[in-house]
Amino acid sequence: MRSLETRMNRRRCVKAILGLGAGLLAGIGPAGAAESRPRARVVLVRTDNRVAGIETALAEFDLTGFRGASVALKANYNSADPFPASTHPDTLRTLARTLKDAGAGPMTLVERSGMGDTASVLRRMNVNHTAETVGFDVVVMDGLGADGFVRRTPPCTHWKRGFLLERHFAEADKVVQTCCLKTHQFGGHFTMSLKNAVGAIAKHDPESGYNYMAELHGSRLQRTLIAEISQAFRHDLILMDAMTAFVDGGPHRGTEVAFNTILAGTDPVAMDAVGVAILRLSGTTPEVQRGPIFAQEQIRRAVEARIGVTRPQDIDLLPLGPDADGFAEQIRRQLLA
Repeated sequence: MRSLETRMNRRRCVKAILGLGAGLLAGIGPAGAAESRPRARVVLVRTDNRVAGIETALAEFDLTGFRGASVALKANYNSADPFPASTHPDTLRTLARTLKDAGAGPMTLVERSGMGDTASVLRRMNVNHTAETVGFDVVVMDGLGADGFVRRTPPCTHWKRGFLLERHFAEADKVVQTCCLKTHQFGGHFTMSLKNAVGAIAKHDPESGYNYMAELHGSRLQRTLIAEISQAFRHDLILMDAMTAFVDGGPHRGTEVAFNTILAGTDPVAMDAVGVAILRLSGTTPEVQRGPIFAQEQIRRAVEARIGVTRPQDIDLLPLGPDADGFAEQIRRQLLA
């Protein structure tokens, strides 16, 4: 009976994806859904002052819903390499303080480093000092038992066993992340908000020992699997620090280019699409430079899974700061190319 149900679910998934794909090829998004198509606003701040830029970007959001709310924070600490490999100290501090000033309740930063011992990475990046200064907790995922995770098996997922989402991200009232802007030489092609969510799931199953990261990095569908995590990982607020970026290499080192930009939004598809557009402005890797932005596998699969906007025309850029209007126009041209 279970096998029959699984086959029927897969058929429904395939039918839905084919229908969506036909709409995308026609440039109309989900077939027959034009009247309900979501739009996404991305705030784009041009600045040479990171802290002021973040404050300006976050001021464009109504944060009253954070008052008294528990908050799960996800930053980018895959390694102990400096920004843009990892979250800049000023970015984490400013984001957390802004949420505190908005009246947020208990906040918890949850991290798992893919290139090193997480506790050591956080110490080297001075995260614990920031946590003590601002007032939030830190959870290292490395040693968590089974009760530290919630199993998620999203519809139509390509994950063989689903995945284990760290419990704070499943149960907090709000989930907030800050990501960097960079390419990813180990199969992701780029790492922004969708890829940052990989650090919110377990590397191993604490009970069976199953290695989810071995599945991810050994799969020809790596970028599809990356996108599907955001069917379970929420995006109540996304802050992307694009003051500088890696336009090749990554995630830990690469060619660094200054963009003097802070992005903020709530839609990971829109955020990552804008990020890809920015990388293309300076020239980037062949994988990231090639084809329509919404044909990038991470973005394409996220669209299929209804994680965010379905076409570039539905991204509303709000440019702020010197030369922001002209920069936003360059991004729009890249999005529509």
